[in-house]
Amino acid sequence: MTIEHPWRIVLIDDEADIREVLSISLQDAGYEVAAASNGKAGLDLCDELDPQILITDIRMPGMDGLQVLEAAKKAHPEMEVIVATAYGEMDVAIRALQLDASDFITKPVSDEALHLALRRARERYEARRQVADYTLLLELENVETTRELLDSISFQRRLIDSSMDGILGCDRDGTVITFNRALEEMLGLSRYEVLGRRRVEAFFAEGDLRALERDLAEDRYGGAGRLSLYETRIRTLEGLSIPVQVSVTEILERGERDGLVFFFRDLRNIRRLEREMADQAKILHQDKMMSLGRLAASVVHEINNPLSGILNYARLMKRILERGRLTEEQIGKFRGYLDLVESETGRCSGIVSSLLSFSRRSRPEFTTVDVNGLLERSVLLSRHKMELQEIELKVDVPGDLPAVQGDPSQLQQCMINLIFNAIDAMPHGGRLTIRAAHDQAEGRLVVTVEDTGTGIDPASLPHIFEPFFTTKQEGYGVGLGLSTVYGIVERHHGAVEVESRPGGGRTVFTIRLPV
Repeated sequence: MTIEHPWRIVLIDDEADIREVLSISLQDAGYEVAAASNGKAGLDLCDELDPQILITDIRMPGMDGLQVLEAAKKAHPEMEVIVATAYGEMDVAIRALQLDASDFITKPVSDEALHLALRRARERYEARRQVADYTLLLELENVETTRELLDSISFQRRLIDSSMDGILGCDRDGTVITFNRALEEMLGLSRYEVLGRRRVEAFFAEGDLRALERDLAEDRYGGAGRLSLYETRIRTLEGLSIPVQVSVTEILERGERDGLVFFFRDLRNIRRLEREMADQAKILHQDKMMSLGRLAASVVHEINNPLSGILNYARLMKRILERGRLTEEQIGKFRGYLDLVESETGRCSGIVSSLLSFSRRSRPEFTTVDVNGLLERSVLLSRHKMELQEIELKVDVPGDLPAVQGDPSQLQQCMINLIFNAIDAMPHGGRLTIRAAHDQAEGRLVVTVEDTGTGIDPASLPHIFEPFFTTKQEGYGVGLGLSTVYGIVERHHGAVEVESRPGGGRTVFTIRLPV
């Protein structure tokens, strides 16, 4: 596609290949493009070139995309900003929209999604400029009567109707005199049912309008007589409540309010994304609790053995002490017994600490993760279950693996799920192999979990990462484990793959994470 008039775009991404590919695509479409490798350099370009559109990556060293978005909108409020996010970063995308980004696109960026977002940004930019010009006209023109105001609005109707945001204008008495197409679609009302017939309070709950008027009189949201990015609710005539982000401007005549202009952005899609994120968190926690239940029985046996040893040594030492004074030989034996008690107690403590760490429900928080320690804890919690099923464990993990950035609890949940799946695939015993390596060429950490179990048939293989898909018998799983693994790895900007031979042989799950 090509555009008829030149538009200036500043592109910010810390990856040179992405900057080059996107720049070529945009220039071929007729845009003037300037690219920067970091947020500060990109903002400097915005100050120098005054572009209409800014495209910025979210994940960048130093100044991230959300900080760039806030700074850019503060310095150039009329500029449209498109953010590029990784798949699964819906919470970041929601935050960007709340900061007045015009759109978001997911990486890797397709030409279709990019140009669709650019078309929306151009339309929104033009609508904003037209509405700004119109608002300025209303403020500068001394509209003496409501009729003159309606006449002014009528010849600007096409400009107002092109806005993607809902626009409502009312006179000093609160009677609606402007009601654009976007607001018609939002509220399910024709303008002819509203203009001159209804007052603005008909679209607000009484308490919501009172709070809006109170905040409009203060300067917390953009100055007295103005509200910017203010969240409230409007309602249809049938009583349906719609969450919106609204900006409000007073129209003044000789220092007195002559009317109000409202700009509404529908937040229902954003709220839907927030609910999806919450549902995703519930599924993640549900899967963790199922894994925890399976771990509990194994951990009871794992702890019982060292506790039995500790109890036996304690009783033995008590009986020896009751016989009288200790000989040097007995003191030496006591030291050995106490060393064993200390060792077994430490073992119990390690198991319990790992179990508590795994079970704790906490907000996802990315930090530096020691992969060696994470694999050790995962094996420790599941070792006894392997022994009960006579599964041979082989661990091939170098001691100097590089760290990764991630949420340690979620990554451990990932490993526990893969280990338990492998154990379930070998009901009559077998060999479980865990390997890890640093692929320096790709800059990734590669972890594999391999079993010699029943395998996965080719028809099921394309579906195993889908939620609630399971090949297990009824009562042995609900199909959340592998979909949870897939979601966690995606959120960590990694990839998960599977190879399998049905009817026994070899199944390998491979996780690749950036170091």
